[in-house]
Amino acid sequence: MSVATTSLFVFAASQVGTPGPANMALMATGARFGFRAALPFVAGVALGKQLIIWPIGFGLMELATSYPAVFGALKWLSAGYILWLAWRIANLRLGEDDRGALAPGFVAGLIVHPLNPKARAMIVAAFTGFVAAGTPTLHATATIAGVLLICQLILHPIWTLAGDRIALVVAGRPAEQYLMWTLAALTAASVLYVLIGGGIAQ
Repeated sequence: MSVATTSLFVFAASQVGTPGPANMALMATGARFGFRAALPFVAGVALGKQLIIWPIGFGLMELATSYPAVFGALKWLSAGYILWLAWRIANLRLGEDDRGALAPGFVAGLIVHPLNPKARAMIVAAFTGFVAAGTPTLHATATIAGVLLICQLILHPIWTLAGDRIALVVAGRPAEQYLMWTLAALTAASVLYVLIGGGIAQ
């Protein structure tokens, strides 16, 4: 009765570290506002996943089978929210004329994962693939929550810092516009990939 913690860490790192809506949004936020200003958003994204790990662990997500229309609506709300982020990214510039704009904060980050079907799929995979039969619910849920949080606290800032470093190179240059468009396109593409049944990366 246990959780395969080592294997779970490998799985979690591979999923949290790969491109997807959350990581693209983190990278774009770092590029636009800088690493330090983006940290509240990073914290919100990391902690937001906890809001679905615990309900899934204690079986509340079984309500999805009783109310599929509600969860279908949540999936599209999630996609709409992240596509809105992509639109904002595409229209932001790194130049000094936008200096008064505020970075998305902690609460904005919290919203990214709870409505994200990709995040739910990854968490369900963690429970079904790495938890031995008979493991107490609290132990299994706390272990998965802790492993995912550790991976997020390490890997999400790396994506954000990457955006910040890239921005230092292109800010104020013609490549800046193409960078923001590319980040927006990658964010939108990752959402569409989820909607058509793609993988479970971040």
